[in-house]
Amino acid sequence: MTEQNAWYVAVSGKQEGPMSLEDVRQRIRAGRLTRADHVFASGMASWVAAGTRPEFAAEFGGAAPPPPPPGTAAHEIDYEIFGEEMQYVEIALDPGEACVAEAGAFLFMEPGIEMETIFGDGSNAPQSGLMGMLMSAGKRVLTGESLFMTVFGNQDATRRKVAFASPYPGRIVPLDLRQLGGTILCQKDSFLCAAKGISVGIAFQRKLGVGLFGGEGFIMQKLEGDGLAFVHAGGTVLKRELAAGQTLFVDTGCVVAYSPSVNFEIQYVGKIKTALFGGEGLFFAKLSGPGTIWLQSLPFSRLASRVFAAAPQAGGRGREEGSILPGMAAGGLLGGILGGDDE
Repeated sequence: MTEQNAWYVAVSGKQEGPMSLEDVRQRIRAGRLTRADHVFASGMASWVAAGTRPEFAAEFGGAAPPPPPPGTAAHEIDYEIFGEEMQYVEIALDPGEACVAEAGAFLFMEPGIEMETIFGDGSNAPQSGLMGMLMSAGKRVLTGESLFMTVFGNQDATRRKVAFASPYPGRIVPLDLRQLGGTILCQKDSFLCAAKGISVGIAFQRKLGVGLFGGEGFIMQKLEGDGLAFVHAGGTVLKRELAAGQTLFVDTGCVVAYSPSVNFEIQYVGKIKTALFGGEGLFFAKLSGPGTIWLQSLPFSRLASRVFAAAPQAGGRGREEGSILPGMAAGGLLGGILGGDDE
């Protein structure tokens, strides 16, 4: 088997391969690979569902993949991102189109756009009554989000615009799920907005080490659909394509998002002195390809800790101000009065 005809499979977030085409077919016949599981081979642009490949049509009974349920296709939207440190995304909606956003992300909208608050993730998938709506909303609570999302729909006869702003300094990252295999896993609180029809669910980390020490806990957000979604990350964003078997070690808090085919593990730094005094923590995130990853240079937790360390309550006032007045550098009474903080 040469590298050109090698295949890889990804099941439950764990990749296996390289293997031959016949090996993949045998897995399907044995029930170890479903239509929804992803496969990849040299020459393919990205990972795709096994059920969409003609090479495996016979193993799946020769039938074409089932069409999506009515109303589940995401709306096709146009967008433009503005700004540098504090960005916002402006979405243009044709008549009848809509997008969904997290509570508090709204910046502005033009006349003709109507807002509607809904339970759940805003996808168009049919819900099984009240219980289905509650289950959808409950998944969002597990990721720390609000029970509600807001739908912004264009009820006018002409194209209208609506905009959403980032919550802290960083970058807004557009994700075309159609080009990314239909599913992306991302850190909690990173989702900003999306075309209506995108499902914002949850993904559980199946590995104990990742859940305990991975920086994001056991639960991550899972974006599914065939349209555009937007996530926000702190600082500068790095997009990296990992080849099959390629590995990258990353600070656990810097992982923003990754495709399901990427294997996410936690690895101990290896040396006691480095772990205790290196200032980088005890663990690395080990990301193994193939797949796409997005990294952020400034996790919000790192930004928050620096702000807190410089706050007067933490004794941070004047640390870098060069004051010679007793108590001012430490945020004491004399320094506070002379510095204008106390009346």
